[in-house]
Amino acid sequence: VSFIIRADNHGEGGIFSLLGLVSNESKKLSPRLRSIAVGGGILGAGLLAGEGIITPAISVLSAVEGLEVATEAASPFILPIACLIIFILFFFQHRGTANIGKLFGPIMTLWFLAIAVLGMAVIVQAPQILLAVNPLYAYHFFVTNKFQSLVVFGSVVLCITGCEALYADLGHFGKRAIRFSWLGLVFPALLCNYFGQTALLLKYPDMAFNPFYGLVPKFFLYPMVALATIATVIASQALISGVFSLTQQAIDLGYSPRFHIVHTSYEIKGQIYVPAVNYALMVACLAVVIGFRGSTGIAGAYGLAVTGTMNITSTLFFILSTRGWGWSVWKAAPLVILFLLFDSSYFLANLLKIVDGGWVTLFIAGLITIALTTWRKGRTELYRKIGTRLPIKAFLEDLSRHDIPRVKGTAVFLSITPEGTSPVLLHHLKHTKVLHKKVLLLSLMTANIPRVKLGDRVNVENLGQGFYSVVAHNGYMQRPSIPEIMKMVDIQGLEINLAETTFYLGRVTLLTHGDSKMAHWRKSLFAFMSRVAGSPTAYFNLPADRVVELGAQVQL
Repeated sequence: VSFIIRADNHGEGGIFSLLGLVSNESKKLSPRLRSIAVGGGILGAGLLAGEGIITPAISVLSAVEGLEVATEAASPFILPIACLIIFILFFFQHRGTANIGKLFGPIMTLWFLAIAVLGMAVIVQAPQILLAVNPLYAYHFFVTNKFQSLVVFGSVVLCITGCEALYADLGHFGKRAIRFSWLGLVFPALLCNYFGQTALLLKYPDMAFNPFYGLVPKFFLYPMVALATIATVIASQALISGVFSLTQQAIDLGYSPRFHIVHTSYEIKGQIYVPAVNYALMVACLAVVIGFRGSTGIAGAYGLAVTGTMNITSTLFFILSTRGWGWSVWKAAPLVILFLLFDSSYFLANLLKIVDGGWVTLFIAGLITIALTTWRKGRTELYRKIGTRLPIKAFLEDLSRHDIPRVKGTAVFLSITPEGTSPVLLHHLKHTKVLHKKVLLLSLMTANIPRVKLGDRVNVENLGQGFYSVVAHNGYMQRPSIPEIMKMVDIQGLEINLAETTFYLGRVTLLTHGDSKMAHWRKSLFAFMSRVAGSPTAYFNLPADRVVELGAQVQL
């Protein structure tokens, strides 16, 4: 709250925003340090995606398990109720949160006030618990228990979860709102509740199986279960929305294949829905709930995801502060060492839970990391194969020596780089032997910032012979809508009539027996990801009746 959220990328936070800031300083980084930063950022994204799976599972289960405190007869129904709530949560994601989102603030305020009051009610009965603020007790605890104290660290990791989400949600709320709500309400309420739970255990050690609901009077138990369930659904919604945003950022930064993205709000651009990711999360989340059958077992997996993300964030913050902000190592090191002292302690403690559920996090993060790095490497190899075949200047010189018929209208070809000739253009010319009177070579560039200013988004260069180079710059939070880009081109003086414009796209069939340095299994994975990637027509918001796709085979 005080330091990490200072690392905002034009107002945006999160692991990819932080990676973007570090990438902006790539000239100051050694190749090895850059590889560490990029690898850490991708792994952090995998852990955050894993958290998006685990958070709804553990949150909803822990809330519904309060029914067991009220009556043992509820035990057989805990799992079905939790699964039903999770199914409903994901099933209605396509409707967005624009309408009901206005209720989130009041509900969460009521939640934090309720848990604060419940905690204080027990603290006054055992005020000696407040002596725990003395660090000497912590020192004595660690000296006395030695290795066992690390196990306790792993047991209480849920007390710090959510810290990484504060940074990830920076773009939605801003620094001031996060600091105000955290310091003014959330942090005091959590402290009161945690002190209240420990005070309860001093008086009633037999309540250790569920001290949170042990704070709740019996007459208020069912309303509290309902409030807790609603609060956990809201918290889960925040993580799910975060995974959607993370997916969009990964696509725009070139780490993920295209997915169909739906904007669920006309007023708020950041509210999106990714159907494929949503249903994958739902299936994985239900599998976790059914597999573990209780919140206790999931805690190990959850803690590993959170603490892993926190360690990576602290490391990237150190690289940014020393290379980007000009901090001396002696200034940055004490602060980051303090962060890592806590982060790594919690992470090591949760490593002890790998067998008890932590492997789920490592498995999910590993799969996502392999997928992201494979896509990035595969696209790089593909660009190497098709992106530098013929410089545009050489193509135009050759074109001037031939009498190619020109037809009325405008043609738009996507080009990998402004300097190279689009392979789709060459393919089109080879088979049709004609060109449109006006030809636009469109290159889409993604910057390491969330949004590019309107005046800086499009550059148009007249190449002669009716050819124009159009370079469109997008931030990683901006969806590249080609019709919108054409309007910007029109504003710059190059008249574009969409009704007379044809958009040419390439459809590449990948063969995996080429000479690229990728392992064969990664080539096969990349080819599969390319086949299931979303349609470029839908992704670029192109009118389907104005699109022509041309196929080609490429050996990787």
